[in-house]
Amino acid sequence: MNSAKKPIKGYTNIRVRYAETDTMGILHHAVYPVYFEEGRTELMRDYNFSYDEMEKKGVILPVYSVEVKYLKPAYYDNLLRLETELEELKGVRIRFAYKLFTEKNELMATGAVSLIFTNADSFKPMRPPLWFKEIFGLE
Repeated sequence: MNSAKKPIKGYTNIRVRYAETDTMGILHHAVYPVYFEEGRTELMRDYNFSYDEMEKKGVILPVYSVEVKYLKPAYYDNLLRLETELEELKGVRIRFAYKLFTEKNELMATGAVSLIFTNADSFKPMRPPLWFKEIFGLE
């Protein structure tokens, strides 16, 4: 787990767009990682920080792994709630966990994404900078 005293969580509302559905009108499985990215981005904004700022400081976060478990379908125009949690910060890796809920508050999917802190110039893995840890209260 992260070393913060309280969970580092954020919530994002997402409306399923028509282009994100398949011919059956169901949210396409490939869209879930896109929603997860939106959740990570919004979580950072909740802490008054952005991916753009991080990249300008010379740090990028390429994806190492993506996991998704599909429990219930979502359909065009459904309003979903995505819970994003910074689950772990270990070595050069950061892991976010996700829970996606339907309008009726039913759990429809869970997932996780691991990313690697990387120097933007050398593309070599690096430990998270102190300023990143401080933003989330991880020091």
